[in-house]
Amino acid sequence: MELTTVWFILIAVLWVGYFFLEGFDFGVGMLLHPLGRTEVDRRVMVNTIGPTWDGNEVWLLTAGGATFAAFPNWYATLFSGFYLPLFLILVALIARGVAFEYRGKVDDDGWRKRWDLAIAIGSWLPAVLWGVAFANIVAGVPIDKAGDFTGTLFTLLNPFGLLGGIVTASLFALHGANFLALKTEGEIHDAARAAARRIAPVTIVAGAVFLLWNQIERGTGWTWATVLVAAVALLASAAMERADRDGWAFVATGVAIT
Repeated sequence: MELTTVWFILIAVLWVGYFFLEGFDFGVGMLLHPLGRTEVDRRVMVNTIGPTWDGNEVWLLTAGGATFAAFPNWYATLFSGFYLPLFLILVALIARGVAFEYRGKVDDDGWRKRWDLAIAIGSWLPAVLWGVAFANIVAGVPIDKAGDFTGTLFTLLNPFGLLGGIVTASLFALHGANFLALKTEGEIHDAARAAARRIAPVTIVAGAVFLLWNQIERGTGWTWATVLVAAVALLASAAMERADRDGWAFVATGVAIT
């Protein structure tokens, strides 16, 4: 196996690890307002990811560093062509990280509500934009002979890219709902289960359209296997949630993300 192939597999593993782990972090933040009716509810939800959210983001740093080290031309084209989406993701992640640390610094409802809003926006924005970015990477973007991106922001906001954003946002929300159901009890647990059951059909439909679209236009014979695994995982997640098997539902959405 060539060294370039080894590095490509390593980078793929790092991105998979990031989306699997940060996916439920994003999901919890996205559901903070719909499920967190009171300050106690929101505090419980934040506490479920409190010990893990900053560690999960290390996967992103390592993936970016590995891309720069192994494929500098790829890194340069990606970060110049996708500059605005990646900049917005970075700002959202910074605001979200600060919000986790600062929401409890002042005993004031208005203070906490503002930081909770930052958590929600800082979770929704990357969840959508990562999907847009990766869908465009899969579909391909216009570059010249020097490897420079020749499109604009609107080039990235094509139907396939936007569908990718819907898929990752809904999938992360489902992953987060399953995580909350697994980690909590009482009203939050019940609300998380109910949310998962509402989100699952949207995720399944959007995921099916995205997978089939991509497979028909760019797939090969063996890639039908990945389509099948993702489809079975999404259906299994919905089935496990209805069977009150929160752990298996969480594993299933993790497989779908992978």
